[in-house]
Amino acid sequence: MERLFDLEDSPDGRSGIPSGDLPLAARMRPASLGEFVGQEHLLARGSTLRTAIEEGRPHSMILYGPPGTGKTTLARLLAVNSRAAFEEASAVNAGRAEVREVIERAKHRRDTSGERTIFFLDEIHRFNKAQQDTLLPAVEEGLVVLVGATTENPYFEVNSALLSRCRVYELRALDDEHVLALLRRSLGDERGLAQAAGSAGHAASAPSRAPKVDDDALEFLAARSAGDARTALSALELACDTVGEGSTVSLRVAEDALQRSAILYDKGGDLHYDLISAWIKSTRGSDPDASLLYLAAMLEGGEDPRFIARRMVILASEDIGNADPRALEVAVSTAHAVEHVGLPECALNLAQAAVYLALAPKSNASYKALGRAREWVREHGTPEPPAPLRSAAYPGAKKLGRGLDYDYPHDRPEGVSEQELMPDEAIGERFLELSEHGEERELRERLERIRRSRGRD
Repeated sequence: MERLFDLEDSPDGRSGIPSGDLPLAARMRPASLGEFVGQEHLLARGSTLRTAIEEGRPHSMILYGPPGTGKTTLARLLAVNSRAAFEEASAVNAGRAEVREVIERAKHRRDTSGERTIFFLDEIHRFNKAQQDTLLPAVEEGLVVLVGATTENPYFEVNSALLSRCRVYELRALDDEHVLALLRRSLGDERGLAQAAGSAGHAASAPSRAPKVDDDALEFLAARSAGDARTALSALELACDTVGEGSTVSLRVAEDALQRSAILYDKGGDLHYDLISAWIKSTRGSDPDASLLYLAAMLEGGEDPRFIARRMVILASEDIGNADPRALEVAVSTAHAVEHVGLPECALNLAQAAVYLALAPKSNASYKALGRAREWVREHGTPEPPAPLRSAAYPGAKKLGRGLDYDYPHDRPEGVSEQELMPDEAIGERFLELSEHGEERELRERLERIRRSRGRD
C-alpha cells in the first residue's frame, strides 16, 4: 500500500510543527497499514477492519485495548483513506458543548460539500451517560462516523444504545518482538532518532550521529514496556537525549529512562519455571508474603498474567480443594478478571487471589483420591457398573436388565441409599480420605456417617 499521508500534514492537529520537534512516538506513528505492527487478529487480509481502512469505507466503532497498541493510529489511517474530515477530542477535557460543535461542523461539511466526518473520541469511557447521549443522534443518522478509543471494557462503560451502533474491536498488548521491531525501526528510519539528532540545533551540513543503543537495552525496553509502544519509544528517546549525540545507550541508561530495573527473566527458560514453582510452594505453604514476592517477580519480569491465573485455578483444587470450596471460585473469577481487565490493572486481581489462596486452609484429599482411583483403573481396566446403575434411556434397555432395581436415594432417610454402587471388582475400595482442615472437617464427619449408614464402615 502506498503511503497514506506525510507526517507534517497528518490529521493530528500538529500541522506546521517540524517533525523533528515531535516526540519520537509521534514521529514513528505508522503512515500505512504496511508499517503497522501487531493486531494481526484484527487486520488479517479480508477482515472487516482492514477492508474498511483499505477501501475507505468507515463505520462507527469502539477500539478497546491497552495504551500504546495503535488505537489512535488506526483511527487516523481510517480517516485519511476514506478522505474524510478528522475531528479529534479527548473525553478527559471535552464536554457536551465541544461535542455539539463537532456535530455542527460535520453537518456543515455534509450540507456544503458532502464530505464525511470521522470523530475520534479518545477515552470515551470518561463520558457520562448524558454526554454519550449527545452523540447518539449524530451516530444514528450517520452525520459522524464515531471512532471511540478506550482502555476500559466498553460493555461496562459505554451506553448500550451507543454501543449497539458501533462495532467493538479489541486490541491486544503488543508482543515483545513487535515493540522491539518498532524500536529498531526508530534507529534507522528517517523519521526516527537519526533525523532528530541531525536537526537538533546542528548545522544543515553536519552529519547525523544518532546515539548507538546496545541490544540488551533495546530488549529490556521492549520486554518491560508491557506491550505499550508509546512507552518504549518515549523511554528510548529519553535515554538517547540523556547520553547525547554519538554516545551509547547502555542497559543502565535504559533502566534509568524507563525507571524500572532490568530483571533477569526468560519466559521460556529456567527462571520461568523456578518462579512459578516457588509461587506454588509458597502459596501451598500458607505464606502470603512469599506468594506476593514471587508473584511480583513474575509480573515485573513480563510473565503472561493468564499463565499465572491458570496456575491459581489448578492450585485451588489441587492444594485447597474442599477445605475451602470458595478458593476455586476466587481463582476462576480472577482468571475472568485477567481476561477482561488486562495489565497493568489485573495485577491487583492476581494479588488478591494470591493472598486468599495462601491463607485458605489446605487439603489435597481430592487430588490424592483421584490419583488412587486412576491407579486402580490402570491396574484393573474400565469398571463395569452394576446393572441398576446403567443407562435405561434407550429402547430395549429394560429387557437387558439395565436400570432395574435402582434404589432412588431421595426416597431414603437423609437421601442415602444402602445399595452397593461400586462394581463387583472394586467393592470395599476407599479412594477418598478427607482431611480435618477447614470445611473438610465437616465433610469428613458426614462421609463417616454415610459410610456407617450404608454398612460400609
